[in-house]
Amino acid sequence: MSLAHLAGLLADPTRAAFCMALLDGRAWTAGELARHARVAPSTASEHLSRLVAGGLLAEERQGRHRYVRLAGPEAATLIEDLASFPIPAAHPDRPDRPGRPSAAAPGSLREATRTSAEARARTCYDHLAGRLGVAVRDAVLARGLVADEDGPALTDRGRSWLAELGVELPPRAGRSGGRPVVRTCLDWTERRSHLGGAFGAALCRTALDRAWVERIGSGRALQVTPDGGHALRELLGIAL
Repeated sequence: MSLAHLAGLLADPTRAAFCMALLDGRAWTAGELARHARVAPSTASEHLSRLVAGGLLAEERQGRHRYVRLAGPEAATLIEDLASFPIPAAHPDRPDRPGRPSAAAPGSLREATRTSAEARARTCYDHLAGRLGVAVRDAVLARGLVADEDGPALTDRGRSWLAELGVELPPRAGRSGGRPVVRTCLDWTERRSHLGGAFGAALCRTALDRAWVERIGSGRALQVTPDGGHALRELLGIAL
């Protein structure tokens, strides 16, 4: 896919809103995305078809329903990295430039609450992000579970730690054609890196499965449960 074609796909505010919503890692129906972006179902269907044809989204059909999700971790990383790119503030004498809405000037109290919750903890496709995600990255580096000398890498101590937790990585992780074991992902709210890759996904899945974190509503925001707070302190020395 050419850069110009990719830029064209994401230049439309509705298609960009769809991709940002799908960063929660789940499959959405076309109707759900239409309501989220406040567009007509027919308009949503047209935009989704372009995103699927462009390779950013994958779709599956179950009966009358059409579900779409991001095509994979690479697509999620692309969207998150673009979202974190700093857009210079518009000059007072020039029209506003398109970009991320300012968190300081939300459209409503509900929007401000959602943005604040996502800044604290959220999913970035299938791994932890926000202040929680950055805190996890700092903790695993401090404990030698991940090394970051020539790029992030899971250490032997980290593999033993995962085994003690009963967490397994996908068998192809780190192999040719497989997903990287660990990769860094720039966090758009913290402006620092959190951890993705198979390791980051495994930590997020474990946190959700063991109810250390739980979703807030239907979006990407997470909240740490009391059990999760205890687990984070015991396992990684994180106090939130």
